[in-house]
Parts: sequence; structure tokens; C-alpha cells
Amino acid sequence: MNNEQLFTISVFTENQVGLLSRISTIFTRRGLNIESITASSSSMPGIHKITLTCRSTRAAMEKVVAQIEKCVEVLRAFLYTDDEIVHQEIALYKVPTDRLLDLKNLEEVIRIHNARILEITREYTVIEKAGHSDETEALYNLLKRYDIRQFVRSGRIAVTKSPTEHFTYFLEEQEKRRNKTEDL
Repeated sequence: MNNEQLFTISVFTENQVGLLSRISTIFTRRGLNIESITASSSSMPGIHKITLTCRSTRAAMEKVVAQIEKCVEVLRAFLYTDDEIVHQEIALYKVPTDRLLDLKNLEEVIRIHNARILEITREYTVIEKAGHSDETEALYNLLKRYDIRQFVRSGRIAVTKSPTEHFTYFLEEQEKRRNKTEDL
């Protein structure tokens, strides 16, 4: 029985050159494909957050997270399923303006898909859509008949449904341990 599902991994780290390569190698060695990846500053100064998605079994992903946490620059990594997080991605579609104007219900399409127009020129129109991958894919499938010239979709960004970031709990625990050892 194949229990593969899409998992999201959040990695909190120092911003160091080469770390992303080492994390990627952990997946490669296990024959796992990274579906999406994003990296940015986190809400904590000096701490960066890498968000990856991968389709696999829970057991395999728990091993991956344990291996990621062995990297010196990694402070902590967390494994989530979709029901534990709120997530989005963003997509940009560049379509010839004249072809787009052939779409009789353009305004309705934009509204139904909760998209917005970022730029209109004589040559092209850039449309933005934020949502889950199936939502950005649905708009792509609709617009491809209008000759999409460029398309790009970001990796997943996610926050937990927990009231506080799990990394905050980790930092609080570390602080308590440090205080205990100083009291000895």
C-alpha cells in the first residue's frame, strides 16, 4: 500500500552559502523530488525560513527532516501536512493583449478566479493569481488557449495553524535549558 502524500517542510536556519545545495542533496540521495521551494527572511531577525514540498511517505519524510536537522546551520526543521498549515503560491501569466480582448467575459474570468491585472500594454497583459496550485493551474488551463507567452509560479509559502510558530516554542525551550545550566 502506497501512503504517499504531499508534505511541507519548514527549515529555520542561518543564512549561509551552500546550505540549500546540502539540503537538496539529502532529497537526491533518497530519490525524492522537491516539488517546490521558497526561501526568505522569517519573522525573527537573522533567521531565514526555507519551505519545501515533497510527495512521499511520512516515514521517509521524517528521516529527511532528521537528516536536515544534522546540518550545522539548521536551527530546526518541521514536517507538516496540508491540514496543519495555511498555504499559498502566486502565479503570473503574460498573455497577448489583443488575444485577451477576444475573451468576451474577461472581467468575469478575472473575478471568478480572484486574479488581478498587474500591467497592460499594447503587446501584452500580465495577470496575477494567488491561491493553491490547483487554482493557479485552473486559470493557466483557461488562459492557454489565448497563447500564454510567459508563465511562472512561485513555490509554496506557508504558516502553521498553531497560534505561535513552532520555532518560537523551540527557542523558548532552548532559553529555559540555558537558564537552568546557568543556575547550576
